[in-house]
Amino acid sequence: MAATVLSQGKSISVIDYRCTAGPDSVPFVESHSAFSLSYVRKGTFGCRTRGESFQLVAGSVMVGRPGDEYMCTHDHHTCGDECISFQFTPPLVEALGGGTQVWLTGGIAPLPELMVLGELARVAADGGDGIGIDEAGLLFAARFVEILSGRQRRPTRCRPRDRLRAVDAALWIDAHSHEEIDLDDAARETGLSAFHFLRLFSGVLGVTPHQYLVRSRLRHAARLLAEEGRDVTDVAYEVGFRDLSNFVRTFHRAAGASPGRFRRAAKGDRKIFQERLAALA
Repeated sequence: MAATVLSQGKSISVIDYRCTAGPDSVPFVESHSAFSLSYVRKGTFGCRTRGESFQLVAGSVMVGRPGDEYMCTHDHHTCGDECISFQFTPPLVEALGGGTQVWLTGGIAPLPELMVLGELARVAADGGDGIGIDEAGLLFAARFVEILSGRQRRPTRCRPRDRLRAVDAALWIDAHSHEEIDLDDAARETGLSAFHFLRLFSGVLGVTPHQYLVRSRLRHAARLLAEEGRDVTDVAYEVGFRDLSNFVRTFHRAAGASPGRFRRAAKGDRKIFQERLAALA
């Protein structure tokens, strides 16, 4: 079993598990170390826990509670199971609500309400810039609790104080966008749990904290490229991107031109954006 930590926060961790076990592999007893939701993104395997057996396929979810034992079986004739596992701290689970009963489920068959969010998390895990992997995990968990507890989703009500909190958080994110910050860091500035902060910020500003962080980095990058003609690599790392290819791809999607072409346009090469305007005519 290969495990890759995709995100390690104070309240939520995201781990990519890839298993190569097959029918000849000997199953063994394991134990959940945290509250967890493991979305099966590929393959199939069996799971025995709390006296029940589940057959999990792509789109299914394995539910874990700290201390609960389980055993995975691989009676299928193909190898290569893959899961994205979201692991939560007890305070976050309490903030999500729904009681502890929902975490005794063991396994859930593919549900459209969870599959669409699971695929959203999959895109984030694969490097997409639309939403943060920790945000995707919280949305997944919140929907899981709503479905299993039968609760109705309530709209977020924003008081003036809440709006001020969201704006202050946005200002803080913008000022620290060049640093390695995550959802927990931003939530701590508001004094809220990561879950409630995500709902508040998104409800007030219309974008998630991660989306705002990426767009803030892009704004700073555009200014540096336009004003100083800086080297693209230097700009990428200075504004907070840790991967040059991700910066180039994200900037191109936003600006319709690569960072290098954008810089040349800012220095007087009007042809680049004239071509874009002509395409819109």
